[in-house]
Amino acid sequence: MKNLKTYVKVGALVATILFFIAADHIDAPAVAGSESDITDFYAFQGENTDNIVFVANVQGLLSPSATKKAQFDENIMIEFNIDTNGDAIEDLVIQAAPKNKRMYFLGPIAPNQTGLVSTSNSNQEVNSVKITNYNQNPRIESSSDGIKYFAGPRDDPFFFDFAQYSAILAGNADGFLEEGVDTFAGTNVLSVVVEVPKHLLGNSSSINAWVESKRKQ
Repeated sequence: MKNLKTYVKVGALVATILFFIAADHIDAPAVAGSESDITDFYAFQGENTDNIVFVANVQGLLSPSATKKAQFDENIMIEFNIDTNGDAIEDLVIQAAPKNKRMYFLGPIAPNQTGLVSTSNSNQEVNSVKITNYNQNPRIESSSDGIKYFAGPRDDPFFFDFAQYSAILAGNADGFLEEGVDTFAGTNVLSVVVEVPKHLLGNSSSINAWVESKRKQ
């Protein structure tokens, strides 16, 4: 177990099948508003159809002024979990951890252990990308095996008309409007994006995937 760092799960979003979107904004009391609060998880086929893109967004509802100061927590690891055989247990993981204004990535590799506790093995090949600053052109870097990486602030892509939703729950509206009002317009998130060639994920025709934020112990 030499050179291993241990992380314990503090938040998670889950995806089933290959193409999925999961969203959750400040709904988990234990982590709401913190650097470990996951707002969105996206998994979809890339523009290059031989690739799959995984996106984890954290720290939702950031105003432009708050975004300028927002940082990834160096004690929090983002872990993408990938189940390739349908048993709901991760067969591969991609781990992302920030340090000194860079995001460091490990994987996809088989995990040292599954479940709530993860370890990160520094003996494995590590790639990194400089974290993009607010209002800066995105920095994207690639590994020798074709994986692409990004980390930094992005406009919150999740569209939701919360006022109309509340009206429906209160019995004051029958449904959503044809043109709704985006409650999240003008707010930002911190994003971690990994684009992975499919052949690095095995030969399964479909996968299950979920993302977790884990705190260093």
